[in-house]
Amino acid sequence: MTTISSPLNNFSEMEKAHFSGAVPRRPFTLVRAQGARLWTDDGREFIDCAAAHGWANVGHSHPTVTAAIQRQAATFVATHEGAFNDQRALWMAELSTALPGDLSRIQPANSGAEAVEAALKAARFFTGRTEIIAAKRGFHGRTFGALSATWNKKYREPFAPLVPDFRHVTFNDLAEMEAVISDKTAAVILEVVQGEGGVYPGDPDYFAGVRRLCDERGALLIFDEIQTGMGRTGKLFATEHLPILPDIITLGKGLGGGIPMGAAVWRDSLGTLDAGIHGSTFAGNPLACAASRAVLQVMRDEKLPQRAARLGDWLMTELRAIDSPQIREVRGLGLMVGVQLRGRVTPVLKALADEGIWALPAGPTVLRLLPPLVISEEDLQTVVEKIRGVLGG
Repeated sequence: MTTISSPLNNFSEMEKAHFSGAVPRRPFTLVRAQGARLWTDDGREFIDCAAAHGWANVGHSHPTVTAAIQRQAATFVATHEGAFNDQRALWMAELSTALPGDLSRIQPANSGAEAVEAALKAARFFTGRTEIIAAKRGFHGRTFGALSATWNKKYREPFAPLVPDFRHVTFNDLAEMEAVISDKTAAVILEVVQGEGGVYPGDPDYFAGVRRLCDERGALLIFDEIQTGMGRTGKLFATEHLPILPDIITLGKGLGGGIPMGAAVWRDSLGTLDAGIHGSTFAGNPLACAASRAVLQVMRDEKLPQRAARLGDWLMTELRAIDSPQIREVRGLGLMVGVQLRGRVTPVLKALADEGIWALPAGPTVLRLLPPLVISEEDLQTVVEKIRGVLGG
């Protein structure tokens, strides 16, 4: 076997020689992470306000999750769903107990996008209908079904035509939703807080109205909680902020604590799928299930949803107090925060990176902050001070 090595600080050039080009890279080589900190190969340190695009809710390399992964890796890494498994059984029991209401029928997946695919299939299967209604500004993933529900033409147009019978309506506009749900509608899929689309929380009255319309017209309601789930918004699941329940919920990102994982979960009253019509080689593998059980344990033991609620309120109050003409609005829920700017966000992200803050965009003019829920108050104060300095407040 040939061993390939790279001179110090040349990993980026090695990767450029082989990567597909599909995902843009920042000019850094990340090699280590712990808690809410990131380090590059040349020793630079960042405070992570992206949670690795939203999965590191319990932080990077959490010792409880790491230990669970190590134990399971030495025991049994993967098996197909064609056999029962101890870790999968325990994970399903613990996840269904943590979810509200009778959301208890679980289809494991390897990612959030795969969870959305399973949810869309389930909706068509259970209703016998084909139409899916999604929201403008919504983002649900990049596979063909999930992409068909996603709004942004930047993601859609290169791959058209997409899956038929998808349509989009204005988020938070109940009258428009009422005008389009029909006896052809299998499901409505919505995010409780639109993440990629700009960090827009939905109105509880809007969701209650959509629930009523779905019930009246025989459609199912799907909540995409891939980004909002696992404590991010100040509740374990964002639906817990609302007076209603969805029929199906999709999970991903933070569910596996860094191990790729997703799940579509539907109400027990809907029943089960026919055997053999859906599946995946790696979905619900023992390693991912052990990791997810550890994540659920950390959420409980360290009260991370409650911490996200407290720190999120503090963070948004501090950001709103920044006297900068560049800030138009601060909005969010828990530690899912968007700063709407009057100009482009890219220069702000670059300036923050120069100050040691790793953050995200949410569209061309929104600074998105998704810090790990374990971030220290001191680090969060530093983040506010750096944002104030960059924006001139």
